[in-house]
Amino acid sequence: MASTNKVFISFALRDIKLRDQLLEQLNKEQTAFSFVDMPVKQSWEPAWKEECREKVTGCDGVIALITKNVVRADGQLWEIRCAYEGRMPVLLLHGDTEKLPSKLPDPVGEREIDAWTWPTISTFLNRL
Repeated sequence: MASTNKVFISFALRDIKLRDQLLEQLNKEQTAFSFVDMPVKQSWEPAWKEECREKVTGCDGVIALITKNVVRADGQLWEIRCAYEGRMPVLLLHGDTEKLPSKLPDPVGEREIDAWTWPTISTFLNRL
């Protein structure tokens, strides 16, 4: 896949402040990437789903902020599903200090969720 220098940020709507914090951190670190997301999540709309799939798969990788809100975040789950179906690199970051539910929905399910640290993010970005 040709490099686009774009990373998709996936988040639950209730976690928009965490998305803003992540973007602030990424911009402060002056990475070589631009970051995109789908701020409006209309997971019940086929047109939204198609636009989302194109936007996600048009990036080099996905950073997904995982919090307790992922359980009810159909739009975010769709974004992550698109990334995995497109065989894209995905970094699942624990978005806050709250404990995650013991059972997370697919496609997050049994996958490893990393701590939100700059070395973790930097290592992921350097692999893209």
